[in-house]
Amino acid sequence: MRASTFRRLLNLWPPFLCNSIRLQSLDEDWTEARVVLRLRPWNRNYVRTQFGGNLFAMVDPFWMLLVMHQLGHEHYVWDKAGAIDFVAPGREDVYAHFKLEPTVIDELRTAAAGGEKVLRWFETEVKTASGEVIAVVRKQIYVRLKPKAR
Repeated sequence: MRASTFRRLLNLWPPFLCNSIRLQSLDEDWTEARVVLRLRPWNRNYVRTQFGGNLFAMVDPFWMLLVMHQLGHEHYVWDKAGAIDFVAPGREDVYAHFKLEPTVIDELRTAAAGGEKVLRWFETEVKTASGEVIAVVRKQIYVRLKPKAR
C-alpha cells in the first residue's frame, strides 16, 4: 500500500479520528512521519489538558510501522514495550515527528541476519508548536528475520 493511501486510511481509523489525532505527513519511502493531536473539548482530561492516553496513542504505532516498511516482508516487526514521561501539561495542540535514519535500518538488518531477535528503543518528544516538550515517549521494537528468509 502506498504511504499516501495509508495516511488517509489511518486518519479515518476510529481511535485516531475520535480523539483528534491526525497523521499529517508520511513519506512515500516510510522514513519520516508527522502527527498532531488537537486539543478538543472531548479529549481533554479533568484539568482541561491533553489526556495522557491520547499523548501515548498519537505516537504508539509509528516506530513499528516505519521499521516494518523499511525492513520489508522478510522480517517480523512488533512493538515490545513502551513508556511515557509526562514533562509538562499540554494546554494546546501537540506534535510528534518520527525520522528513521537509514543507518538504523542497516543496523537492525545486520543484527537480525542470523535469525536472532533484536530489541531496540526509539524515543519521540511530543511538543507544542513553539517547541515546548510536553512528553517523551519511548517504544521498544522487536525485529527478527522470518525463518524462510534465512
